[in-house]
Amino acid sequence: MNSIDSGIGSAIAAGYSGLQQAQADITQASENIAERTMQTSESQNQSGSGSSTSGQSSAPAGNMTSDLVSLKMGSINAEANAKVLGTSFDNLGTIIDILA
Repeated sequence: MNSIDSGIGSAIAAGYSGLQQAQADITQASENIAERTMQTSESQNQSGSGSSTSGQSSAPAGNMTSDLVSLKMGSINAEANAKVLGTSFDNLGTIIDILA
């Protein structure tokens, strides 16, 4: 019985931890995309008005494509970890039903 408890607990912990990491990845990718979009908009406005910038950029490393890929990967990881949690809870319910 103890091995069942630890197995279900480990699966739930892994699913929850993975879901938190996926959320962090999605948040980071979203922030990068938003910052790039703002900087692109600002640079277009400045080039239209004829003003120049000092060349300093606080854009995150990488490019828009890599941020979009990271966003999608985070979404897929979140779905996978949600399925792990769902399956773990289903198994826990089955065990409770058997023991009741």
